[in-house]
Amino acid sequence: MTVAQLKTQSLDRGATRQQALIQAALQNGGDLATALEDARWSYDDLTYANSHEKVWSGGKPTRLADFKKLVDQVPLVSFFTGCGGMDLGFEKIGFENVAAFEYNEIFCKTLRKNRPSWKVFGPPFGNGDVSKFDEVVEALEPLIQTPFEGIFVGGPPCQPFSIAANQRFSRSGENFKRVGFAHEKNGNLLFDYVNLVLHFKPKVFIVENVPGLRDLDGGEQLASAIQLLSEAGYTINEPTVLNAADYGVPQFRERLFVVGSRTNAKFEIPPTKDHVGCGSVLSALPIGLPNHETRSHKAGSIERYARLDYGQRDQLGRVDRLDPTLPSKTVIAGGTNGGGRSHLHPEIPRTLSVRECARLQTFPDDYVFLGPTARQFTQVGNAVPPVLAATLAQALAECYFVTD
Repeated sequence: MTVAQLKTQSLDRGATRQQALIQAALQNGGDLATALEDARWSYDDLTYANSHEKVWSGGKPTRLADFKKLVDQVPLVSFFTGCGGMDLGFEKIGFENVAAFEYNEIFCKTLRKNRPSWKVFGPPFGNGDVSKFDEVVEALEPLIQTPFEGIFVGGPPCQPFSIAANQRFSRSGENFKRVGFAHEKNGNLLFDYVNLVLHFKPKVFIVENVPGLRDLDGGEQLASAIQLLSEAGYTINEPTVLNAADYGVPQFRERLFVVGSRTNAKFEIPPTKDHVGCGSVLSALPIGLPNHETRSHKAGSIERYARLDYGQRDQLGRVDRLDPTLPSKTVIAGGTNGGGRSHLHPEIPRTLSVRECARLQTFPDDYVFLGPTARQFTQVGNAVPPVLAATLAQALAECYFVTD
């Protein structure tokens, strides 16, 4: 018998055993986790009907380690910092984080765990609320001068502007409309951030958000913010949507960026790269790494998932099996009451772990996310991929901060 025949025979035996375990679990209330444990299997031993028929054979994704330091201690203030995706990218290029403002206490714990030297303003040490203008000014004035010769980075919470967020509501419901700036708090945070830019006058600022911000109310709200900044003497680039997949990130993810500066230098959009399949970071399992706890799916879910083809959606669970030869679909954050649903692993019929989602987002494997698993997914799904942030930081450094 040839090696190929032996491999096929082994796979057939595994598939037969897998189906027997699923059927046994279905007869026991769907408790597949116990059935697998009794058989000394894990969820990672499960396969699709057509696992490993596609393999990513192209290049490697871009990593933070691939970037070089271009500037030295150019100060950066971060607002709506989240778990620090933007900040990691700028840090790699040489920007120095002198203050980070974050409202969510769990996100603050993640920041302090990974970057204990950063000055994080947020619970339980202050509230990190950017809408509290006087409190933010009081916190920042001892740390930076005005005008500020560094960079402000801010991504106001995007849920009010997010198409994905509104798709969770019924079309007949009031929340289906993209409420944006009508949102009592989050809809006004963009202008709270703009007020801080106007007060401290950073040399460069960035507004980061979902593409929906550009089109909200026919673009009127974003145009109003840009007008305020232009009247204050800032040169504003055209709001630009960048897809992370175009910059070596193994994930389709669009983000809107608005760059402004007190100089006349013209900001150039970074050149794009070839796409990289998600199999490049998912083929090797992150065994033993933090944040790799996988979900204990019921037998009925696994039975459905195992029949899916590459790229196909399970309509009941509303999850998609990824194709290893393509960038992943967008990693999502989920709603405020839950962590959302991650996509299905391309070769194992289960949802991705937080660590696997973090790899799609280009976070280093040693970057740890704290809090309940649902909140870990929220942190990862809300973040700007650090590699995309580093790409932007590199272009900004070359345009505004690198001197010949």
